[in-house]
Amino acid sequence: QVQLVESGGGTVSPGGSLQVSCTASGELGITYTMAWFRQPLGQDRELVALISRSGSITNYADSVKGRFSISRGDAKNKNTIYLQMDSLKPEDTAVYYCNVIEAIRDPRPIASWGPGVQVTVSS
Repeated sequence: QVQLVESGGGTVSPGGSLQVSCTASGELGITYTMAWFRQPLGQDRELVALISRSGSITNYADSVKGRFSISRGDAKNKNTIYLQMDSLKPEDTAVYYCNVIEAIRDPRPIASWGPGVQVTVSS
């Protein structure tokens, strides 16, 4: 069973930057296709960005394209992913979660959700 632990987050002013990270631990030797999701207060959870096992394929929600960047850790930390968030806006405020997904073309989350991290963009 995959376990997910997110870290980072915090409060930043509009236009600022923040990075969140996530480590998935599960079956040894397996690299997971992973994604970041977010859930603003009172709203549904939405997909933000995803990354292939190799890291060569990424995709982003239109609302974050050009501002957010998803990446993977090095060879020893393949199941650690990062989300670099630049030019943050108040509407980016949400709890951010990572998950393992079925595939790049099928971004359904398949693991139990971790606790997530709060990102607040406020002046």
